[in-house]
Amino acid sequence: MAAKKIHEYTEDKIKTLSSLEHIRLRTGMYIGRTGSGAHYDDGIYILVKEVIDNGIDEFIMGHGDRIDVSIEDDMVTIRDYGRGIPLGKVVDCVSKMNTGAKYNDDVFQFSVGLNGVGTKAVNALSSYFLVRSHRDGEFVEAEFELGKLVREEKGKNEEPNGTFVAFSPDTGIFKKFAFNPDHLARRLRFYAYLNAKLKIYFNGQLFHCKGGLLDLIRDESQYEKIYTPFNYSDNTLEIAFTHTNRFSEEYYSFVNGQYTSDGGTHLSAFREGLLRGINDYANKKFDGDDVREGVLGAVAIRLKEPIFESQTKNKLGNTELRSDLVARISQVVSDLLHRDPVEAKKLVSKIEDTQKLRKELNTVKKLARERSKSISIRIPQLKDCKNHFDRTKQKHLATQVFITEGQSAAGSLVSCRDANNQAIYTLKGKPLNVCDLKRDALYKNVEIYNLMRSLNIEENLDNLRYNHVILATDADVDGLHIRNLMITFFLRFFESLVREGHLKILETPLFRVRNKKETIYCYSEDEREKALDKLGRGAEITRFKGLGEISPKEFKDFISDDGMRLTPVSVEGDRSISEILSFYMGKNTPERRKHIMDHLVVDKEML
Repeated sequence: MAAKKIHEYTEDKIKTLSSLEHIRLRTGMYIGRTGSGAHYDDGIYILVKEVIDNGIDEFIMGHGDRIDVSIEDDMVTIRDYGRGIPLGKVVDCVSKMNTGAKYNDDVFQFSVGLNGVGTKAVNALSSYFLVRSHRDGEFVEAEFELGKLVREEKGKNEEPNGTFVAFSPDTGIFKKFAFNPDHLARRLRFYAYLNAKLKIYFNGQLFHCKGGLLDLIRDESQYEKIYTPFNYSDNTLEIAFTHTNRFSEEYYSFVNGQYTSDGGTHLSAFREGLLRGINDYANKKFDGDDVREGVLGAVAIRLKEPIFESQTKNKLGNTELRSDLVARISQVVSDLLHRDPVEAKKLVSKIEDTQKLRKELNTVKKLARERSKSISIRIPQLKDCKNHFDRTKQKHLATQVFITEGQSAAGSLVSCRDANNQAIYTLKGKPLNVCDLKRDALYKNVEIYNLMRSLNIEENLDNLRYNHVILATDADVDGLHIRNLMITFFLRFFESLVREGHLKILETPLFRVRNKKETIYCYSEDEREKALDKLGRGAEITRFKGLGEISPKEFKDFISDDGMRLTPVSVEGDRSISEILSFYMGKNTPERRKHIMDHLVVDKEML
């Protein structure tokens, strides 16, 4: 038997990369995920953010109250009106790692960027990068390609002070991408909320705010507020909060004007300080779950030396400030409530109602669990898989559960699924419409309760068993209705599962077009017509009316990694979720019927 080849660990295996090579090889360390631009935190938006952050830092230090941003195709241009990069250091500041003024408290006290990395990473990850600094009638301009300097120019002009940057992300790193204007607009709104008097123009549209986090709470939330939001602001701390009628809690957190999407120390301190402050004011011992259900809050702090858990700065890690921040926020919250006893009374009433309902719910939960045990130890509608998603360790990301209707569709799935990572939950008929129901419906309806148990999301998403929750219904009227009922269920009671991108729709073919040589599966009328053009008008066409009509052998291709088409269910736009659910799934049948008839589009080809 031949001996195994051993990879030798010798001197020639040791590599030393330049900073440019390291950024391009280990892109994730600097900008997180690369992505296509579909996700809010994809790398192309981090590139834009890193450049804008420099303009924000200038504004914070009192230099320049305007930033111009424009994007056309894949070219981004950003112009701030701060002090401008010192002319003798323009090239170094955008190409040499750990070079900058952010280490100097005299120049930048509350800076977002502290590591001298941001703009260098943008330069290294761009096919084209140009920087121009204007200072007191002079300018220096430098042009780069793939992070390498190709031209430098000096001169004089009458431009106001500041820095201009233009770049185009490298398609070698970002394979297929497109900027989503909604994602960019959201980032710019956050900058405006956190920096009163700053004007940001994006492709001519002005983002400007005077009310700080109070405006954010008023504008961003899609839910009706139970009482007028409370707000406090000073040089280093700002908070705003209210309650809504939703079941979950929602927060926005910021450090030095930077939106920290993953929260961190300041957010955990805010949540605890809020609880303590409310209990102090009410002289009660409310449980954290009762206080925080329905909370909509925002917290912003300014630190001299923030410690972020990654270069993308999505999470604050300064643990040493937590206890002091909790005490400070607790005192602020208590003072705010004492100053406005009318609104504070509404807050306390909301918490007392939640407390009462939770006690009633605990009784219903107990009965539901006892009933479940008496029926079966296992969940009869669930065909489980071997692996389960671990949210904390980010393990078994491929795990999926298909929520399907009827035994015939489930039969096709069971016989061709990957038993390691694909589970199946079978619905018995149409699920309950929960649009106008309270949380006790989760325990009174056996099918909904079993689905919640199968996903293991009763308390929160921490123990979610499958990374992908996939609605696999027939492509007919009944199937679409079931799909809408299930989306309503998740948005009503488990909105965070939707917002975090776990809920998806399985797209299955409507037609099979084939001749003796080739078979093409078509997901739309247009695809069918193209298939007929390719295979000839004499090709055989099969219309799939339901998932049960697709053979297991064929179905395997539609749920495999290579062949599966999934459409994420996302929450976007400015309309209230509760308002949308009430209109389309509520009891307003005459109003809904009139809306449908007024907006009905008739396909002339079907006449």
